[in-house]
Amino acid sequence: MQIRDIKVHQLVGGTVDGGWPEGHEPEDDLHTLVEVETNEGLTGVGSVFTNSALTHAGVETLRGFWERESALEPERVSEKLRQSSFWQGRGGTLEHVISGIDIALWDLFGKACQQPVARLLGGYYRRKIKPYASILFDEPDVLAERMKSVSSRGFRAIKLGWRPFGRRNAKFDELLVRTARETVGPDIDILVDAGGSEQFWPHGYKWALRTAQMLAEYDIGWFEEPLPPDDIEGFIRLRNNAPLPIAGGEVLTRRQSFQSWIERGAFDIVQPDATKCGGLTEARRIAWHAYDHNIQFVSHGWNTAVGLAADLHLAAAIPVARYVEYLTPAPYIDEILVEPFQLDEQGCLTIPDKPGLGIELNRDALLRFRG
Repeated sequence: MQIRDIKVHQLVGGTVDGGWPEGHEPEDDLHTLVEVETNEGLTGVGSVFTNSALTHAGVETLRGFWERESALEPERVSEKLRQSSFWQGRGGTLEHVISGIDIALWDLFGKACQQPVARLLGGYYRRKIKPYASILFDEPDVLAERMKSVSSRGFRAIKLGWRPFGRRNAKFDELLVRTARETVGPDIDILVDAGGSEQFWPHGYKWALRTAQMLAEYDIGWFEEPLPPDDIEGFIRLRNNAPLPIAGGEVLTRRQSFQSWIERGAFDIVQPDATKCGGLTEARRIAWHAYDHNIQFVSHGWNTAVGLAADLHLAAAIPVARYVEYLTPAPYIDEILVEPFQLDEQGCLTIPDKPGLGIELNRDALLRFRG
């Protein structure tokens, strides 16, 4: 079975604000789906955390390396794409596009074998996992209403991120965290993401340490991206001195980029994003490398239902996995599947057990979101 073509599906009209200073509008082009077609009619779908124009360019740049390749060898083919685009790639657009192709090839492989991806990745260590609702910070009154809304939908874990947290002063940051905790009480997990990968992040180690100490007083589960994403020395110091777990890694791509962060102990929790770090193939390697160093793995997943499905299979196949990220409310998660994901009474998601990723795209929704 050979790869015949790769289609690119633009997603606009339902884009969620990502928290950057200029914000995001629904019509912004931020996420893209790729669909790998084979000469035998079988298809597989992947998700890319890159806009459609760059995804188109990446697919065409790589065409000579994927066209007529085996559709049933995701690890070898994605590594071939990576090695063959050495000078143009090693991160950025091409690695993001390879990520989507890799996810689509795992979907294809599972469908051809009539097996779920989780089993092909090594097997099910768990059949369910808790998602955390991923939302942005806001003014205290708006934040309280948002927390109530999310918890009323059954989420038992919530991550708060980005502006205005860390953008005003320490007293306001504590007000936000206190508001969140008092709104949902002690039984819902709360996680905090400072968003240190924002351009021109102004804070350093001492701010991060003081903030970590404040967060620990409110039983916050982890402190994510408290420093700029290239400050490995700062992360190491912070992890060694902070009273709560330190998380990061969403901006890193390729397994090699994660090695020093894992081996030098920069994280308590490493967060590769399968839609840009190299796909399921690289994310799995990163997760096992972290496991061997007693570092917890939680996928970063500010993406689509396809990305969430990939994260669920990955979480199933790693011995220690506590959460998956669930962007909400998000039309590209809630509306693009024939059978959308549903939380159970315990606030958990069941990991798909149908062949491939175990999902079916809603073609009418894809037409609606193509712009």
